[in-house]
Amino acid sequence: MDFIPLIDSIGENATALVGGIVIGGLFGFFAQRSAFCTRSAVLDLTRRRDYAALATWAAGFAAAVLGVQLLLNYGYLDVRDTRFFSTAQSLSGALIGGTLFGVGMVLARGCVSRMLILAASGNLRALYVTLVIAIVGYATYAGLLVPLRDAAGGLWSTAAIGGNDVLAHAGLGQAAGLVVGGLLALAALAIAFAVRASAWRVLGGIGVGASVVAGWYFTYTLSLQVFEPIQAESLSYIRPLATTSALAISPDAFAGLDQGVLIGTLVAAFLAAVAFREFRVVTFSEPGTPSILRYTAGAALMGFGGILAVGCTIGAGLTGGSVLAVSSLVGLGSMIAGAAVADRFVDRQTAAAPAHDAVAVS
Repeated sequence: MDFIPLIDSIGENATALVGGIVIGGLFGFFAQRSAFCTRSAVLDLTRRRDYAALATWAAGFAAAVLGVQLLLNYGYLDVRDTRFFSTAQSLSGALIGGTLFGVGMVLARGCVSRMLILAASGNLRALYVTLVIAIVGYATYAGLLVPLRDAAGGLWSTAAIGGNDVLAHAGLGQAAGLVVGGLLALAALAIAFAVRASAWRVLGGIGVGASVVAGWYFTYTLSLQVFEPIQAESLSYIRPLATTSALAISPDAFAGLDQGVLIGTLVAAFLAAVAFREFRVVTFSEPGTPSILRYTAGAALMGFGGILAVGCTIGAGLTGGSVLAVSSLVGLGSMIAGAAVADRFVDRQTAAAPAHDAVAVS
């Protein structure tokens, strides 16, 4: 796709902003309609619920992996120069940060992307959590918590294991990624049929994964056409919150892809919630709502853990997972494990709560 006319018209940064709005909009719409939520998928397993959220998540993850692997195999994407493979990635950061993030998303009752969707749907608790995540995320990204981040992240890296490529470690070629993606897609379809997931659940999950694929394609294509070099990347939500916080502090900061993703996600989720009559103002005064201190602690853990793990459940889980990066898959696994443990020891008393209520009003 030729972005040069748009670049000549509005500039490189504005083109990235527009692209981010479109891609974020796709994610926001499909995530809102499908109630896409990693926490809910984990709770489906730990509480043996109806597994609808798990089916949605599996569809999204499979679509992301298969779509990106198709781009790689047919030459529409090259990730060798991206942050995932051009430099050593922190495995200790993925383990520690991922675990903290997983605990945090149980305490706050949703991950970063889910909080944004809920906030756009009228949930003021989610809006509060998002603001705390942004503040702590910025402090970890470029503020007071950087020394702690560097200390934890510097303990163990992919340099010690010979790289960050799962396929390379397995002695397989790039074509094997298509097999992995295909198997994940079959598994996701099997889960969907087994639990009789609704069409919105499955199609919405696929749409979420497709937005990650679109992000990779857009940024890589843009990187080949701009004057100032940029790295190919796709969706993440912890980094955009941190970098957007910098806009209010640094006079040299400028809006780009990250801010476009946030704008597109919030606007699309809001419009979807209104159009389908799901917009509802939710506050801390709702019966049965946990303490604001619990939400604050969860948000802080996600803000720090997400930056340490170099991604949230979307940035590490789907974006990094789709290129089969070891550090991202370790981070995703740690998030899932942290959430499972936190649910077991923090939320056992609510194990009988209806699955759909938990998703809707978190």
